[in-house]
Amino acid sequence: MKHSLLLLVLVLFSACSGPYYTTSSYHQNSTHQAGEVYDQIVENEFRTVSEHPLSTFSIDVDGASYANVRRILRAGYLPPRDAVRIEELINYFNYSYPEPAEGAPVSLSSEIAPAPWNPRHHLIQIGIQGEHIKTDKLPPNNLVFLIDVSGSMRDEDKLPLLKQGLKLLVNELEEDDFISIVVYSGRSGVVLNPTPGNEKDKILKKINKLRASGFTAGSKGIKEAYKLAKKHFNEDANNRVIMATDGDFNVGISSDEDLVALIESERDHGIFLSMLGFGTGNLKDSKMEKIANHGNGNYYYIDNLLEAKKVLISEMEGTLHTIAKDVKIQIEFNPQNVHAYRLVGYENRLLADDEFNDDKRDAGELGVGQTVTALYEVIPVGVESPGVLPVDPLKYQPKESISSTHSDEIMTVKIRYKEPDGDVSELVTGILKRDEIKETLSENLSFAASLASFGMLLRDSKFKGASSFELVDELARNGKGVDPNGYRAEFIKLAELAELLWQGNSKN
Repeated sequence: MKHSLLLLVLVLFSACSGPYYTTSSYHQNSTHQAGEVYDQIVENEFRTVSEHPLSTFSIDVDGASYANVRRILRAGYLPPRDAVRIEELINYFNYSYPEPAEGAPVSLSSEIAPAPWNPRHHLIQIGIQGEHIKTDKLPPNNLVFLIDVSGSMRDEDKLPLLKQGLKLLVNELEEDDFISIVVYSGRSGVVLNPTPGNEKDKILKKINKLRASGFTAGSKGIKEAYKLAKKHFNEDANNRVIMATDGDFNVGISSDEDLVALIESERDHGIFLSMLGFGTGNLKDSKMEKIANHGNGNYYYIDNLLEAKKVLISEMEGTLHTIAKDVKIQIEFNPQNVHAYRLVGYENRLLADDEFNDDKRDAGELGVGQTVTALYEVIPVGVESPGVLPVDPLKYQPKESISSTHSDEIMTVKIRYKEPDGDVSELVTGILKRDEIKETLSENLSFAASLASFGMLLRDSKFKGASSFELVDELARNGKGVDPNGYRAEFIKLAELAELLWQGNSKN
């Protein structure tokens, strides 16, 4: 298998170990949970179409929240509410969407069926499929790995796990792949100068010698990584910095704003950034997600060697190779057929409606072969909706009539994206009609609905309706489909574990 890695720089930052979860930490409102930090999520509410006909947001293919939730559950605890980002639970998995047309990097599809947790409502699934490209057709990579070998990185789920993952990656390198390693701990230094991938013994020896000790200056490490990436910049390559960290930047750039400014500046010069999260008890999830979002990259949490294999080997093309950048979605709902709607998840990816056509507005990236899934729960016209408060008719606004030619349409969905090296966006449009409403959920929609229901249960969402772990299990089994890597089967077992923990927690 051919993976062209022209220059890998991995940035790892140290963190202090901290206390783990207690059952009393579950469902607290604080974004600080037992030493780990999560941004507070205020769930999207239902919005009436008469007042808010448009819904606009950036895509998110991150799967970090799923892996992190899995880690917490396997440790015997329920996750804090804000650790559960439902869109990341859903997008941890790939779905069977139509392949893009020849010459197009993406395809757009949608479907609609009754919402399992409230059958009087409808559930709409929007799917985007990234083009699959054969490995030998992919451009080379310029990736820089900068490793902070500070003291707390000696924990088994940090540097030792990372080293195992890097060894898996080295096995995939070929002659035209290049890897370099920079470490930082009190002082920075190049451990491995750019080395061809076929010199595996040399690379593995350097990886094996990595040891955790000392104190970290995070910003200096980042600057050193970008310096090396720029020095070996290749216009024909995928230029990317990969940071592996628990997100605790001890000294250096003191504010998130300054750090984001640095990352955005390098992003605009063609060097993208992705995040790999490691560790327990001091995970700075909120910072890592923010950094990846601003770096035209994705955020992954690696909790075990199988996850390292998934991110760095099995799905490496999507992890490293961007097929479309600044991807945005905008929905216009038809008030003739939809009374109100709610976007499930994506709370930290919402955009102003006028930002959809603003090509200067940053948005999410889609990798080779990746899928993006978004769910809307909608209330049809004529269905009672006690949770949606009515607004008195406006006195001074014109009452516009809607063309009867569109009476069969539920919504229009639009996406905008740019080529990886482009500055002008392309537009793709689709329409969902009433005659497309299905009585039963497809495998795609059933499995995505299972994850949404699971997430709402873990968050104790006021929108969970009739969600239950029994429903989660039924939907997941109906949507399991072809599961070559066993990821969906694993989720079914994970949901069973969560139910047991939930039952035990409710008895305390």
